[in-house]
Amino acid sequence: MTDSPLPKTAADALNPKFSPLDQLLRIMARLRAPDGCPWDREQSHATLRASVIEEGYEVAAAISSGDDDNLREELGDLLLQVVFHAQISRERGGWDFDAVAAGIVEKLVRRHPHVFGSEDAADSAAVLTRWEEIKREEKGVMHESLLDGISEGLPGLLRAEKIQKRAAKAGFDWNELPPVIAKIREELAEVEAVLTDPQKVEDEIGDLLFSVVNLARKLKVDGEVALQRATEKFSTRFRKIEAIAQQRGLALEKMTLPELDVIWDEVKATP
Repeated sequence: MTDSPLPKTAADALNPKFSPLDQLLRIMARLRAPDGCPWDREQSHATLRASVIEEGYEVAAAISSGDDDNLREELGDLLLQVVFHAQISRERGGWDFDAVAAGIVEKLVRRHPHVFGSEDAADSAAVLTRWEEIKREEKGVMHESLLDGISEGLPGLLRAEKIQKRAAKAGFDWNELPPVIAKIREELAEVEAVLTDPQKVEDEIGDLLFSVVNLARKLKVDGEVALQRATEKFSTRFRKIEAIAQQRGLALEKMTLPELDVIWDEVKATP
């Protein structure tokens, strides 16, 4: 980032002599300055953790919606989080945004020897295998498990899918769908068998969900996206139920489930 004086006005912040990225870096430095924004100055890596996760999900939602303009905006919000963390570190004499960029540049070159070196890669599967090998070499650890390196901080569905994919590399996977579906039925039966035991039912529901993730993976369906879409579909329909009930002068909380189901079926039948 340039060492020029930090912007004091909107015109300074938007000075066209600076690239959009430099403008962003200068604005963040200004927001974190002693005379900057009280809220921005109070933030830390820890307080911004939830924001990073939220912005990542909003990027994913924009991709799913196919809204290109919204995707651009959400990527900007995600980039802001990177810049924010870099500025916090820079103020403490640590790494800055250039160091973040330099690190990923070096990593990309190092992990693509088939592009920037003399190695060959027959297909994307070979690329991923070599990527993991190089990753382990970088960390200086011997290969202990195929599951090493999968973050425990990932959302449950995504982590389950990644673990299943790694296990599949060792052949621990069904080749056909019937046993996958049979496993789901088996796990559902085990849930039903322990419905009165809160501790056991949690374990069995976990097994059931893990089996459903396996089915989604085998069908090449993104479980997270599928669940988000199902949730959004339910939310849209429920809001319509609320609107219809209000139009008919009905109190939703006083209606019986069969009465609600009648309206639900109406909503489902409406495009």
